[in-house]
Amino acid sequence: MTRRDYLNSTLLASGSLLLSGATPLELLAKEDWNGYSGVGDYAGANGNTWEVLTDGHKIRDHVFEPLPANVIETGEQYDCVVVGGGISGLAAALFFKRQAGVRETCMVLDNHGIFGGEARRNEFVVDGQRLIAHQGSAMFFPPLDGTFLAEFYDSIGIDGRPFPYQTWSGRDPEMPLGRTSYTSGGANCGFFFGAKFGRAKGQWLIDPWGKKLEAAPIGDAARRELLAMRGVKTALPERHGDAMSRHLDSITLEQHLMETTRLSRETVRTFLSPVAGGGSGLGADALSAYAEYAADVLLPWKYDWGAQMFPGGNAGVARHIVKALIPEAIPGEVTLENVCRSRVNFAVLDRAGQGARIRLQATAIAVKHEGEPAKSKAVRIVYLRDGKLYSVTARSVIVAGGSWTAKHIVRDLPAAQREAYAQFYRAPCLMANVALRNWRFLYKMGISECQWFEGIGNYLALRKMATFGAVAPAVSPDSPVAVTLKILFSSPGRPIGEQVTRGRMELLSTSFRDYERRIRAQFAMLFGGSGFDAGRDIAGIILNRWGHAYLSPQPGFFFGSGGKPAPGEVLRNAPFGRIAFANSDLAGIMDHRTSILEARRAVGQVASIVE
Repeated sequence: MTRRDYLNSTLLASGSLLLSGATPLELLAKEDWNGYSGVGDYAGANGNTWEVLTDGHKIRDHVFEPLPANVIETGEQYDCVVVGGGISGLAAALFFKRQAGVRETCMVLDNHGIFGGEARRNEFVVDGQRLIAHQGSAMFFPPLDGTFLAEFYDSIGIDGRPFPYQTWSGRDPEMPLGRTSYTSGGANCGFFFGAKFGRAKGQWLIDPWGKKLEAAPIGDAARRELLAMRGVKTALPERHGDAMSRHLDSITLEQHLMETTRLSRETVRTFLSPVAGGGSGLGADALSAYAEYAADVLLPWKYDWGAQMFPGGNAGVARHIVKALIPEAIPGEVTLENVCRSRVNFAVLDRAGQGARIRLQATAIAVKHEGEPAKSKAVRIVYLRDGKLYSVTARSVIVAGGSWTAKHIVRDLPAAQREAYAQFYRAPCLMANVALRNWRFLYKMGISECQWFEGIGNYLALRKMATFGAVAPAVSPDSPVAVTLKILFSSPGRPIGEQVTRGRMELLSTSFRDYERRIRAQFAMLFGGSGFDAGRDIAGIILNRWGHAYLSPQPGFFFGSGGKPAPGEVLRNAPFGRIAFANSDLAGIMDHRTSILEARRAVGQVASIVE
């Protein structure tokens, strides 16, 4: 099973206020934006918090242009400053230190309360048991032996072999559970059809594929199309840049599905959107078809071992990078269990005198060469922290944050790079983690995963947890569990820019209370008939709002169009003076592996600057 199969294994499965001048800041209170954030290291750091949002919007709104006179000069000078503390930024800092040597200094500036970017986790304690779920970046793909990624994981203490997972316990016959939060469509899968399909009280179809969609309240044509699609095998392009990959990049994923599987547009948009293309944040109608294949072409892995998941998603990767960069940041030995379970020692992250530092809650708002970029000897970086502006200087800078801020903060960015960044569309996502006191109601139905086609979200799947997390060693229908709803915002048929803007406006203008109500109502609609009671069975909900979660590559993003180069290549080909660019969005592949590889490239580009 390929990465694409995992990301899309569920393949079937308000603006007017803002126009009048109101903003989320005016509409909502801070408490009703952030909501409950859990316990542990990541408490208070659920997604883009109110503080991160408001500081980020000051960049968008050009509040600090021109820079005011009251910037506090810290006097700090570094060999490299990395803007952004996600996996790309953390990896860049580690690569820089390994390549530059002990004497060279590096500072990571991150705008959140903890490092990791979207590779962070939520933690609950329910009836005495700790539950862990991912905030964003989720999947770990065992690398092929001898590859750079295999060597990198090994160097930071991650064994690429399959993880150990919870075993079954209790009096009930075992129900198969997957290792990830994505559905697989097996016998313990269920489809729910509601009012949209003429079923006001709802209708479940368990094992829909095994039953060939019999009794599903859908038209005969749609049933035939969907069943036929299951038998279609699509070939991967042989290499990045070959004729097939370029053709795929010239059409939408929706066009590709219609051509290769004979699905109608209506069937695609009714049953597949937005899950088809969900790995890039939007529905199939807006995305380059090559977005569905690029990762498998460029990043093959040990498919026979299966995709893995750290308890908190790729927060596990981020924590291992930080442990390698600043060993005291996570005390103890370099083992999967220790790095997952030990508390972060925040006091040492930004300790004076050490070669690598991570400064949290520091939002970079301006990056500019001192003098002409081609002749400059240093770059000045201004950041916002606790309402005050500070500046540091560096011999080199790696901008590892996303495209939506990079295009604003690099003040002397040339026209070619600005034009390239204008072609980056970032789609929002809401990751809602729901803690349940038990999942007996699902077991009673005979399902551990399901999909629906109306309401909030699209699917959920229970998963066995990797046991090196501080979780129970076994699982049963009476165990507390955390399930994740990945909520995307597609508007099929509208231009891609309009889709991402509409989605972001909904995400930003909806209160925690309203989302909580909608999620509870969705669960009641889906599972009320099997004994579920929201007041009794839901122990907590954490919302992780990501306003710019996914780079959504439109046709032409990977190889260019209209005679112009691909936008990512414009930014990747060479540094701009003393500034290089990282982040997975430059590759067009939303995957922590491209975050690492882009960081490696960027460090190589600035290495000669500090030698």
